[in-house]
Amino acid sequence: MGKLLVVDDDEALRRLMRLELSDTYEVIDSGEPEHGLAIALESRPDAILLDLRMQRIPVIVVSGEAGSQTKEHCKQLGAAGYFEKPIDFDALRVCLRQVAKHRNDPPRSEVRVRLRVPLKLRGANDQGAQVEELATTENVSMSGFLCVCTGVFSVNSSLAVFLTGPDERYVGKARVVHSDSQGPNLRHYGCVFTEKTGPWVLQ
Repeated sequence: MGKLLVVDDDEALRRLMRLELSDTYEVIDSGEPEHGLAIALESRPDAILLDLRMQRIPVIVVSGEAGSQTKEHCKQLGAAGYFEKPIDFDALRVCLRQVAKHRNDPPRSEVRVRLRVPLKLRGANDQGAQVEELATTENVSMSGFLCVCTGVFSVNSSLAVFLTGPDERYVGKARVVHSDSQGPNLRHYGCVFTEKTGPWVLQ
Protein backbone atom coordinates (compact mmCIF):
# COMPACT_ATOMS: atom_id res chain seq x y z
CA MET A 1 0.00 0.00 0.00
CA GLY A 2 1.42 3.37 -1.03
CA LYS A 3 1.73 6.27 1.38
CA LEU A 4 0.26 9.73 0.71
CA LEU A 5 0.84 12.94 2.64
CA VAL A 6 -1.92 15.58 2.47
CA VAL A 7 -0.90 19.09 3.54
CA ASP A 8 -3.85 21.48 3.52
CA ASP A 9 -5.24 24.02 5.98
CA ASP A 10 -8.83 22.97 5.19
CA GLU A 11 -9.73 20.23 7.67
CA ALA A 12 -12.87 19.18 5.78
CA LEU A 13 -10.87 18.59 2.60
CA ARG A 14 -8.28 16.53 4.49
CA ARG A 15 -11.06 14.36 5.91
CA LEU A 16 -12.52 13.92 2.44
CA MET A 17 -9.10 12.87 1.10
CA ARG A 18 -8.81 10.24 3.83
CA LEU A 19 -12.34 9.00 3.15
CA GLU A 20 -11.83 8.69 -0.60
CA LEU A 21 -8.24 7.37 -0.68
CA SER A 22 -7.70 5.32 2.48
CA ASP A 23 -8.95 2.12 0.83
CA THR A 24 -5.94 2.19 -1.50
CA TYR A 25 -3.33 4.30 0.30
CA GLU A 26 -2.06 4.96 3.78
CA VAL A 27 -3.08 8.61 4.14
CA ILE A 28 -1.34 10.88 6.63
CA ASP A 29 -2.21 14.55 6.82
CA SER A 30 -1.36 17.85 8.42
CA GLY A 31 -2.91 21.30 8.48
CA GLU A 32 0.40 22.95 9.37
CA PRO A 33 3.09 23.43 6.69
CA GLU A 34 5.93 23.11 9.20
CA HIS A 35 4.49 19.86 10.57
CA GLY A 36 3.89 18.61 7.03
CA LEU A 37 7.55 19.16 6.17
CA ALA A 38 8.62 17.22 9.27
CA ILE A 39 6.29 14.35 8.34
CA ALA A 40 7.63 14.31 4.78
CA LEU A 41 11.23 14.05 5.99
CA GLU A 42 10.39 11.34 8.53
CA SER A 43 7.84 9.23 6.64
CA ARG A 44 9.08 9.66 3.05
CA PRO A 45 5.63 9.40 1.39
CA ASP A 46 5.21 8.22 -2.19
CA ALA A 47 3.41 11.46 -3.07
CA ILE A 48 2.45 14.75 -1.42
CA LEU A 49 -0.91 16.43 -2.06
CA LEU A 50 -0.08 20.04 -1.29
CA ASP A 51 -2.27 23.13 -1.19
CA LEU A 52 -0.02 25.74 -2.80
CA ARG A 53 -2.33 28.51 -1.63
CA MET A 54 -2.08 27.85 2.08
CA GLN A 55 -2.03 31.18 3.88
CA ARG A 56 0.79 30.23 6.21
CA ILE A 57 3.62 29.64 3.72
CA PRO A 58 3.52 30.98 0.14
CA VAL A 59 5.42 28.81 -2.36
CA ILE A 60 8.04 30.37 -4.65
CA VAL A 61 9.36 28.05 -7.36
CA VAL A 62 13.04 28.11 -8.35
CA SER A 63 13.76 25.98 -11.41
CA GLY A 64 16.41 25.32 -13.99
CA GLU A 65 13.69 24.72 -16.58
CA ALA A 66 13.32 27.74 -18.84
CA GLY A 67 10.19 28.71 -20.72
CA SER A 68 7.12 30.85 -20.21
CA GLN A 69 4.82 27.82 -20.36
CA THR A 70 6.35 26.28 -17.22
CA LYS A 71 6.20 29.64 -15.43
CA GLU A 72 2.55 30.12 -16.33
CA HIS A 73 1.72 26.57 -15.26
CA CYS A 74 3.25 27.14 -11.82
CA LYS A 75 1.35 30.42 -11.44
CA GLN A 76 -1.91 28.66 -12.33
CA LEU A 77 -1.18 26.08 -9.63
CA GLY A 78 -0.93 28.88 -7.09
CA ALA A 79 2.80 29.59 -6.80
CA ALA A 80 3.54 33.06 -5.40
CA GLY A 81 6.48 33.44 -7.78
CA TYR A 82 8.64 31.64 -10.34
CA PHE A 83 12.35 32.20 -10.96
CA GLU A 84 14.66 30.56 -13.46
CA LYS A 85 18.28 29.77 -12.67
CA PRO A 86 20.52 31.74 -12.50
CA ILE A 87 18.30 33.72 -10.14
CA ASP A 88 17.65 37.43 -10.57
CA PHE A 89 18.02 38.35 -6.89
CA ASP A 90 16.71 41.89 -7.35
CA ALA A 91 13.45 40.47 -8.73
CA LEU A 92 13.41 37.81 -6.00
CA ARG A 93 13.70 40.49 -3.29
CA VAL A 94 10.75 42.37 -4.81
CA CYS A 95 8.70 39.16 -4.83
CA LEU A 96 9.61 38.39 -1.22
CA ARG A 97 8.56 41.88 -0.12
CA GLN A 98 5.20 41.44 -1.87
CA VAL A 99 4.71 38.04 -0.24
CA ALA A 100 5.50 39.47 3.21
CA LYS A 101 3.07 42.35 2.61
CA HIS A 102 0.17 39.95 1.97
CA ARG A 103 0.93 37.41 4.70
CA ASN A 104 -1.69 38.95 7.01
CA ASP A 105 -4.45 39.25 4.43
CA PRO A 106 -7.85 37.87 5.52
CA PRO A 107 -8.18 34.12 4.91
CA ARG A 108 -9.89 32.91 1.77
CA SER A 109 -13.53 31.98 1.76
CA GLU A 110 -14.69 28.50 2.72
CA VAL A 111 -13.67 25.76 0.32
CA ARG A 112 -16.43 23.97 -1.55
CA VAL A 113 -15.99 20.42 -2.86
CA ARG A 114 -17.63 19.20 -6.06
CA LEU A 115 -19.51 16.15 -4.83
CA ARG A 116 -22.77 14.50 -5.89
CA VAL A 117 -24.72 13.48 -2.79
CA PRO A 118 -28.35 12.28 -2.86
CA LEU A 119 -30.56 14.19 -0.42
CA LYS A 120 -34.17 14.39 0.64
CA LEU A 121 -35.51 17.87 1.38
CA ARG A 122 -38.66 18.42 3.43
CA GLY A 123 -40.33 21.81 3.71
CA ALA A 124 -43.01 24.16 2.44
CA ASN A 125 -43.19 24.74 -1.30
CA ASP A 126 -44.02 28.09 -2.90
CA GLN A 127 -47.73 27.36 -2.34
CA GLY A 128 -47.23 26.77 1.39
CA ALA A 129 -47.84 23.01 1.23
CA GLN A 130 -45.46 20.64 3.04
CA VAL A 131 -43.63 18.46 0.50
CA GLU A 132 -40.68 16.08 0.26
CA GLU A 133 -38.34 16.30 -2.72
CA LEU A 134 -35.31 14.27 -3.78
CA ALA A 135 -32.27 16.38 -4.67
CA THR A 136 -28.64 15.89 -5.70
CA THR A 137 -25.83 18.18 -4.59
CA GLU A 138 -23.42 19.69 -7.08
CA ASN A 139 -21.01 20.96 -4.45
CA VAL A 140 -20.84 20.86 -0.67
CA SER A 141 -19.09 22.67 2.17
CA MET A 142 -19.08 22.47 5.94
CA SER A 143 -21.79 25.13 6.14
CA GLY A 144 -24.08 24.28 3.22
CA PHE A 145 -24.57 22.95 -0.29
CA LEU A 146 -25.71 23.70 -3.83
CA CYS A 147 -28.25 21.21 -5.15
CA VAL A 148 -30.65 20.61 -8.01
CA CYS A 149 -34.19 19.20 -7.71
CA THR A 150 -37.66 19.41 -9.23
CA GLY A 151 -39.38 20.94 -6.19
CA VAL A 152 -40.18 24.64 -5.89
CA PHE A 153 -39.05 26.18 -2.59
CA SER A 154 -39.03 29.87 -1.75
CA VAL A 155 -35.91 31.82 -0.84
CA ASN A 156 -35.53 32.03 2.97
CA SER A 157 -37.69 28.94 3.49
CA SER A 158 -36.46 26.37 6.03
CA LEU A 159 -35.81 22.78 4.89
CA ALA A 160 -35.20 19.58 6.82
CA VAL A 161 -32.23 17.84 5.16
CA PHE A 162 -31.73 14.06 5.04
CA LEU A 163 -28.94 11.94 3.57
CA THR A 164 -30.66 9.21 1.57
CA GLY A 165 -29.52 5.65 1.01
CA PRO A 166 -29.95 2.28 2.74
CA ASP A 167 -29.96 4.08 6.11
CA GLU A 168 -31.63 7.46 5.79
CA ARG A 169 -30.07 9.95 8.20
CA TYR A 170 -31.30 13.34 9.36
CA VAL A 171 -28.64 16.03 8.95
CA GLY A 172 -30.36 19.18 10.19
CA LYS A 173 -32.14 22.28 8.96
CA ALA A 174 -31.02 24.55 6.13
CA ARG A 175 -32.23 27.89 4.81
CA VAL A 176 -32.63 28.50 1.07
CA VAL A 177 -30.48 31.53 0.23
CA HIS A 178 -30.52 31.28 -3.56
CA SER A 179 -32.81 29.83 -6.21
CA ASP A 180 -32.74 29.84 -10.00
CA SER A 181 -34.37 27.89 -12.79
CA GLN A 182 -32.44 25.23 -14.72
CA GLY A 183 -35.20 24.54 -17.23
CA PRO A 184 -38.91 23.78 -17.08
CA ASN A 185 -38.57 21.02 -14.46
CA LEU A 186 -35.35 21.67 -12.53
CA ARG A 187 -34.16 24.32 -10.10
CA HIS A 188 -30.86 25.12 -8.42
CA TYR A 189 -30.89 25.86 -4.69
CA GLY A 190 -28.12 27.29 -2.57
CA CYS A 191 -28.67 26.28 1.06
CA VAL A 192 -26.93 27.19 4.32
CA PHE A 193 -27.27 25.09 7.46
CA THR A 194 -28.98 26.81 10.38
CA GLU A 195 -28.90 23.68 12.52
CA LYS A 196 -26.76 20.59 12.03
CA THR A 197 -27.30 17.75 14.51
CA GLY A 198 -26.65 14.69 12.36
CA PRO A 199 -23.80 13.41 10.16
CA TRP A 200 -22.81 15.38 7.07
CA VAL A 201 -20.50 14.39 4.20
CA LEU A 202 -17.96 16.92 5.52
CA GLN A 203 -17.48 16.90 9.29
